[in-house]
Amino acid sequence: MTPDAESVSQSWSAPLGLYAVLLLTVFVYARGWLHLRKGFPSAIPTWRFVSYLGGIACVWLAIGSPLAALDESSLTVHMIQHLLLMSFAPPLILLGAPALPLLHGLPQFLARAVVGPILRWRPMQRLGGFLTNPAVAWTVAAITLLVWHVPAIFELTLRSDSLHKFEHSTFFAAGLMFWWPVIQPWPSVARWPRWSIPLYLFAATLPCDVLSGFLVFCDRVVYSSYLAAPKVLGLSALADQQCGAALMWVCVTIILLVPAVLITTQILSPQKRFPIPEKSVDSSSINGQSLDAPQLKVI
Repeated sequence: MTPDAESVSQSWSAPLGLYAVLLLTVFVYARGWLHLRKGFPSAIPTWRFVSYLGGIACVWLAIGSPLAALDESSLTVHMIQHLLLMSFAPPLILLGAPALPLLHGLPQFLARAVVGPILRWRPMQRLGGFLTNPAVAWTVAAITLLVWHVPAIFELTLRSDSLHKFEHSTFFAAGLMFWWPVIQPWPSVARWPRWSIPLYLFAATLPCDVLSGFLVFCDRVVYSSYLAAPKVLGLSALADQQCGAALMWVCVTIILLVPAVLITTQILSPQKRFPIPEKSVDSSSINGQSLDAPQLKVI
């Protein structure tokens, strides 16, 4: 660690509110997962629990660890945060099939009196269907990525702590929306044919290619705040910009390519899909309350 990085890190203080939220979420998920395992041992495999924990860990690393103290000094660190919030944490959390464990982990009175009625409310169901439509999810993710990297807006986030936190929350929310049609966690229903998802993933590389290519090949520092920032990575501001953009370019390409290949292979080899029996989990209820949702069928 460079002296500048050590100095910046020492000014960091743990966000206790975020820690409380993340720990509570993990506790509720673990409680629900253990409850489901008693009656249906194969319903939510252990690897899904590990995946969910990995997603929560990515959120912590991005905005709850000392890494967060360096994002105003290094664009590379800033890009790592964005990758964690948009490309790593959301798919890992969704692969954890969070709906059932979280719902079964809640106290019965809360599930029956509050969560159940909200999830059964038709306007809420229509809103959920709209937000997880692949066309809407792709558009929101692309706009979120590009708008927050407009230089004037980017500079504002570096000067406003509240706006910076809002930026992080939108990256995470847009990431959940984007990955939802790819992973299709319960209780979602596919809106587009499965063969279209690899095309959806390929199209998602285009906004990132435009942004990353511009930052990599630009011969000047785009975000002027980094000119006077401490050199926490020992790089000049321009080299840091190129490093951060190249990292985003390569990581996003790989992250989107892997599921595209897996889904294509799955489509070409349908006999290798293993359905979960419909009777394995009563997924149509929260602690006995019907949700009018389809059965959990596919891993």
